[in-house]
Amino acid sequence: MKSTRSYDMTARSESSASTRDRIVRAGAELLMHRSYEDVTLATIAHTAGVSHQTVLNHFGSKEGVAGAVADVLRSEMDGLRGRAVPGDVRGAVRIVVEQYEQFGDSNVRWAMSAERLGSLASRIDEARAYHQDWLGWVFADDLPSGKAQRRRAVNALHAATDVYTWKLLRRDLGLSRRETENTMAGLVSGVLRGMS
Repeated sequence: MKSTRSYDMTARSESSASTRDRIVRAGAELLMHRSYEDVTLATIAHTAGVSHQTVLNHFGSKEGVAGAVADVLRSEMDGLRGRAVPGDVRGAVRIVVEQYEQFGDSNVRWAMSAERLGSLASRIDEARAYHQDWLGWVFADDLPSGKAQRRRAVNALHAATDVYTWKLLRRDLGLSRRETENTMAGLVSGVLRGMS
C-alpha cells in the first residue's frame, strides 16, 4: 500500500506535467499564428491560465517555451514524415505539402525572423538539415553516388520541396493544394530525371 506522501508526490508530478503541457499548447497556438516578437511570456501565461512566474519556473524564458514547442512540432513532423515510401515522388510531396498546410505559414514567419530569434535560430538550421536528410533517405536509390553530385541533387530537391516553394505556389500564386502538389511533384521528377 502506498503512503500518503507517495500519493502527494505522484499528484504533484502529474499536476506539473499537466501545467507544462498546457503552457506548451498555449505557446504553440500563439506561435503558430503570430510572429515570435509579438508573443510575450505574459500572453503565453494568460492563454495557458497560469501565472507569468509559473511559465518561468517551467521554461525559464520565452525562448524556452518556443524550444519546447519546436520539440513537440518536430515529434509530430517525424510521425508524418515517417509515413513516406522511399522512391514515391507523389507520396513524398503529398506528405511535405500536408506538413506545410499545417505549419507552413509559421515556418515562413520563423525563418524570416531568424536573425531575431537568438539561440532559436539554430532550430531553423536543424530543420533544414532534417529536411535534407529526409530527402536523401526518400530518394536514396535515385541519387548519384558521388558526394558532390549527391549534394547538388539533394539541394535541388530541397529547393523543389522547400516551404518557400510551397508559400510561392499556395499563398503568392493562389494555387490549390492539388495544383501545388502537382507542381512540386513535377519539380522533383525533373530533378531526378536530370540526374540520369
